[in-house]
Amino acid sequence: MKKLINSPDEVLADALVGVAAAHPSLTVNMSDRYIARAGGPTAGKVGLVSGGGSGHEPLHGGFVGYGMLDAACPGEVFTSPVPDQILAATRAVDGGSGVLHIVKNYTGDVLNFQMAAELATDEGVRVEGVVVNDDVAVENSTWTAGRRGTGATVFMEKIVGAAAELGADLASAAAWGREVNDRSRSFGVALTPCTVPASGKPGFELGEDEIELGVGIHGEPGRARGRLVSAREIVGIALDAIHTDMPLSGEVLVMVNGLGGTPLIELYVVYAAVAEWLAGHGVWITRNLVGNYITSLDMAGCTITVCRLTPQLTYLWDAPVETPALRWGR
Repeated sequence: MKKLINSPDEVLADALVGVAAAHPSLTVNMSDRYIARAGGPTAGKVGLVSGGGSGHEPLHGGFVGYGMLDAACPGEVFTSPVPDQILAATRAVDGGSGVLHIVKNYTGDVLNFQMAAELATDEGVRVEGVVVNDDVAVENSTWTAGRRGTGATVFMEKIVGAAAELGADLASAAAWGREVNDRSRSFGVALTPCTVPASGKPGFELGEDEIELGVGIHGEPGRARGRLVSAREIVGIALDAIHTDMPLSGEVLVMVNGLGGTPLIELYVVYAAVAEWLAGHGVWITRNLVGNYITSLDMAGCTITVCRLTPQLTYLWDAPVETPALRWGR
């Protein structure tokens, strides 16, 4: 294993020190292990908290800031944050209008966020939760009952974050989150496995000419293992799966997301094939992201996420945002 680390046991702690040093707009609570906006809670605004295992950067800490999250709770690598950690972040961002938890559908994340919400409610904080489960590849997986939460998490954090900045109340913010989830689907493919620092070895094996179709963001098995084919063919498999599950039409937001070990030039090759496929099916890409937004350590591969837009969702997507990993309009 070759990694730019000091010790496998200190990767998260060292990374959090780096986040604090790099981004003065954020505050990093090292004892309670959460990242929040440096200015504290905004009175009268719904607070947004998300989180999950580390190793998916910039998700979630890179999306803390104006127009997105108020706080993020990073667990150890590929390990859910604990309830006390989530509770501390929830307290820290409560501006009096309640707190919305955005939770990817992994069993540990769901259970720990639920427990934290119950504890916060006992303290008088109003909490609602929205679960992201956009992955069409498999119905149940290694760490999941039901579909996994993947790329739509980024869409939800941006769109709900914009709604919260514009004064949406807690119920409305949750409703926006559910709408984004309902209108979004994802599919991933891995060319190589990833290596968790604590284990020091790849999480699974792939042959030189093999790919994992429908891989999860922790390296969970997909729906099939196949031979390496062209980017255009891989995109066809992914979009066929998405289109079968949620027929695509009209205007869409597309994210071609690298899993950590894929060069940007290859992601643009994939995006070209996505644009070609969608145009051939009468679908118009009006908004897009291409790059690394929800990664899986050093895994080579990508995920494709599509959201069927409405004028309201487009307006919220275009609203100003200023975070370490996503910024425009300010």
